[in-house]
Amino acid sequence: MKSTSLTFTQTLLLVEDDTQIRRFLRQSMESEGFNVREVATLADGLVDAGTARPDLVVLDLSLPDGDGKQFVQELRSWSQVPVLVLSARSAEAEKIAALEAGADDYLTKPFSTGELLARVRALLRRAATMRDGEPATVHFGDVEVDRSRRLVTRAGQPVHLTDIEYRILLCLLANADRVVTQRHLLTEVWGQAYLERGHYLRIHISHLRQKLEQDSARPRFILTETGVGYRFMPPANAPD
Repeated sequence: MKSTSLTFTQTLLLVEDDTQIRRFLRQSMESEGFNVREVATLADGLVDAGTARPDLVVLDLSLPDGDGKQFVQELRSWSQVPVLVLSARSAEAEKIAALEAGADDYLTKPFSTGELLARVRALLRRAATMRDGEPATVHFGDVEVDRSRRLVTRAGQPVHLTDIEYRILLCLLANADRVVTQRHLLTEVWGQAYLERGHYLRIHISHLRQKLEQDSARPRFILTETGVGYRFMPPANAPD
């Protein structure tokens, strides 16, 4: 039975060199109403991502002409299209490296079709929310976040954020003046497998404050809600 949750045909790009896996993925996704494009190399994947403008990329890490993490790093220099990694590499270090490179989720082979499709839909919903419900530019203090260009500046000067830091910031901005739990942030940024890794989040929040707050020890905008999570305080409500 085809999903009825999609209001228009969305395009998925498969970057996978194994012909049998690619055929299986294509059939599974087309049966759910998706338009599917497929390539077998890193280079062709980048070309197709630029020309076809897919709504989501499903990516294998072991490609004949390079590592999938390289694909994500290059893609992130010009696109924020969601990327779901499918890989036989199950080591924690591999998962972290892929997510740090800019992937949005990571699913280890072998996997169930149901879980794959659920994760695809979740990423597409998240991307649609970002497009439809939020202003392109946000200002706080001397910081400007231009989501349309994925550019962060402070006092007019570019600020380099890692992909993880940027995704945390976007999640906080999307929930301005609301408490975002640690669990929610960990799920949104790293995925369900990292719910017990709160120390990752604390480290990246600290880095964000150092880069964006006037005084990282006394933040005005990126606030801690002790024992619960974090809150982005809009400028109108921020303490002096």
